[in-house]
Amino acid sequence: MAQATKAAAAGLCALVLAAVGVIALKPKPPRPPARISGVAELETYLGQIVRSSRPPGLSLAVVKAGRVVYQKGFGFADGPRRIAATPQTVYRWWSMTKIPTAIAILQLREQGRLSLSDPVVKHLPFFSVRYPSPASPVVTVRHLLNHSSGLPDLGLGLVRYLHREDEPPVNQTAFAKKVLPDYATLAFEPGTRAAYSNLGYILLGAIVESVTGQTYEGHVREHILAPLRMIHTDFVYTQALRRDSAAGSQPLLDRWTPLLPLVVKDWGTFEREVEDGHIWFNTLYTDYTPSTGLIGDAPDVTRLMLAYLNDGEWEGQRVLSPESVSLMTHADRTSSAVAALPDQRQGLGWVVACGGRECLEHLGGGPGFGTAMRVYPREGLGIVVLTNDMTADTHAILRLAADVRWDEGIAAMPSPASR
Repeated sequence: MAQATKAAAAGLCALVLAAVGVIALKPKPPRPPARISGVAELETYLGQIVRSSRPPGLSLAVVKAGRVVYQKGFGFADGPRRIAATPQTVYRWWSMTKIPTAIAILQLREQGRLSLSDPVVKHLPFFSVRYPSPASPVVTVRHLLNHSSGLPDLGLGLVRYLHREDEPPVNQTAFAKKVLPDYATLAFEPGTRAAYSNLGYILLGAIVESVTGQTYEGHVREHILAPLRMIHTDFVYTQALRRDSAAGSQPLLDRWTPLLPLVVKDWGTFEREVEDGHIWFNTLYTDYTPSTGLIGDAPDVTRLMLAYLNDGEWEGQRVLSPESVSLMTHADRTSSAVAALPDQRQGLGWVVACGGRECLEHLGGGPGFGTAMRVYPREGLGIVVLTNDMTADTHAILRLAADVRWDEGIAAMPSPASR
């Protein structure tokens, strides 16, 4: 096993060296402009970055004042096969999945089946952690939602827990039991600050299973995806999703690339081919679906954003009460432990950002894909960008898209299709 890993790493290093000349001939990724004045400038920038293959392809969609006002694909969903990206291209969400997970928890709160102040151990008897002191407050559901539990993140350990398409799905409660003991020492007193933890959302998925008796995935399908008619989103590549799926990619010249064969179990089974300076991946699944597992297209994300921006309801289907939306929008605001982001605060699921022009956002990224979703509740504005490269600067794309005066284009855009 060790010899196979070393051989894979050596082979990857050789490919990296061979790719240097190829990549040197490609346009360099442009610096994002400080500001833009309209859609044409935004599209010029997006065209430049896909021509540089950072990312190879992306889909962008925008909602404003209760309507989809923009959706378009750029570049290639699958570079080697020359399949263009479209608005309907399907990407892995990675950590954007945490927003539906938070919604699922708040739905259960509305039904009186749990409280945010409940100790986690009330719903997960196996939950046992090492607190900083005997006087430490117990970890609650709220602490998991706003990343203030003190639980460490799995970090690079996350990429150890991937599986192939031909392997069975992973039970989330069993997975939570499996990984918790290795990360059970709290880094700080619960509730004192926020530090991002995928483990916290893995445990929230297990709480959904404990409270409902359903699988986490089944519950989200029934209570979020189905009501909003998000029929192009799931935890597995259905036949419909497969037809429009993007191939995930990773630049050969990136700081994380040499680590992949060392930390990803059975790395060779995930590498499909190398072309044009990128590794292209076979289909992969994560073992930890509550924090990273959803797969879908930009139009479906617009339906989620439209519901959120409309007090939890869209096209006659309510997925959250106005009170729950208000909690997610305004509650907590825990100080971030990330010193480089002093203006950010952690809410329930969302990160609160954008300074005076307040917004809520969640980014996602992992092998093959980089994603970002942002809403401006006071403006009725929502933006989602999905890409097939985890190194893409999705945050810059959100910022630039927010500069456009989308109100001016509403009349020219069709209403979102009913499903």
